[in-house]
Amino acid sequence: MKGYVKKGFSSLLLTLIVFTSAVSDDGGLLLSLNDSIEMALERSVIIHSAQEGVRAAEAEKKGSRTSFLPQLSTSYTYTRLNESPEVQILGSSVEAGKEDNYNWDLGLTQPIFTGGAILNSYEISKINLEVSQLFEASATQDIVLEVKKAYYNILKSERILELANQSVQQLQAHRDTAQSFYDVGIIPKNDLLYAEVELANGFQDLVRAENALNLAKARFNTVIRRDIHLPIEIEDILSYTPFEKDFDECLDMGLRNRPEIRAHELEYEKAGRAVNLAKSGFFPTLNLVGNYSRYGEEPDVRGTKYQDSEAWYVAAVTQWNFWEWGKTKFSVDASRSREKQAMDMLVNIKDGISLQIKNSYLLLREAEKHIFVAEKAIEQAEENFRINSERYKEQVATSTDVIDAQTLLTKTKSDYYNALSDYNIALGTLERAMGIPYSVEKSE
Repeated sequence: MKGYVKKGFSSLLLTLIVFTSAVSDDGGLLLSLNDSIEMALERSVIIHSAQEGVRAAEAEKKGSRTSFLPQLSTSYTYTRLNESPEVQILGSSVEAGKEDNYNWDLGLTQPIFTGGAILNSYEISKINLEVSQLFEASATQDIVLEVKKAYYNILKSERILELANQSVQQLQAHRDTAQSFYDVGIIPKNDLLYAEVELANGFQDLVRAENALNLAKARFNTVIRRDIHLPIEIEDILSYTPFEKDFDECLDMGLRNRPEIRAHELEYEKAGRAVNLAKSGFFPTLNLVGNYSRYGEEPDVRGTKYQDSEAWYVAAVTQWNFWEWGKTKFSVDASRSREKQAMDMLVNIKDGISLQIKNSYLLLREAEKHIFVAEKAIEQAEENFRINSERYKEQVATSTDVIDAQTLLTKTKSDYYNALSDYNIALGTLERAMGIPYSVEKSE
């Protein structure tokens, strides 16, 4: 039995050494919550992808704006005829050109009226840019929430590991007391065995708690995109901060701030622009066209004796496809249906976000109540453990009474730390549901 005690002490010492090494050997990296968020945002491939989407939308908007401006084009052609052109004059053939012909054209086209096609295309590109920016904002808020969850899970796991260590120490102390009582014949062997078994279970809980902490840190490293094996140490901010807003305030703020709602509003607006774009097919187009040409029998296009070297003209050109078997009408009908779809999606997303805010708010209040209940339960459990420990020393209580009291104390403390972590995570989830921007959050 003494060998078992020595083995138990060795296991505990080894576990504590491993844990201490995992927590403190971090290469000097100590992160606050804001540091962690900044690191995650800087390294996130999701944010990078969203930023590239914004850049693409900006380029498309600039490209769409060029449609308002005049377009210049040029061409240079060489034509080789099988023979020189001739004309008949008084029954005789007279040369009227050369076999080699070079021609250079410079053209300009300025849209005057397109039925709103260019304007609506440009407005759609502007909307696409804003939607891309909103997607980036939404992705940022998602990353912030993921960092908070991972951060508070580490803090919770550290507290649970501390409790597991305390529990092993208490079980060890009780086992030593039981050994002393057994050695002088005060208690039967089964009481000692019960204490031994519970100590072994305590070591198992300690191993599970350590594993949970290592997993929480690995998850945190993944979120902030560090190597999964690197050690990490974070500031302890696990505490309770009252949340003063009521549900109606949260709901109103969420419906005003959520980037997803604004994005769907813009999608509805874009669908309306698409209807106008389709309607532009009903109208004729008017363009101002200018052309400058040079001609010659040599590559330098300096003309020939048969033709001047240059010519130019300016023209107003109108074009109207007035009959395409209903193609434009069908396109308008399709665009109107998509506009109605966009409105339905906007209503649906508002309903979903309202439910999300309600759920987050209720979970926050539930965790808040658990904190208060657990605080009172800890006081009672500590007193219960103290009383049973004293009674056992006086041999008016059994090992079962002491171990049950110790187990209850560990459970109540675990419930408290779980509730505290759940509250902070629920607060972060509610803030995400309310669409609170990270920049605003930092300044508060």
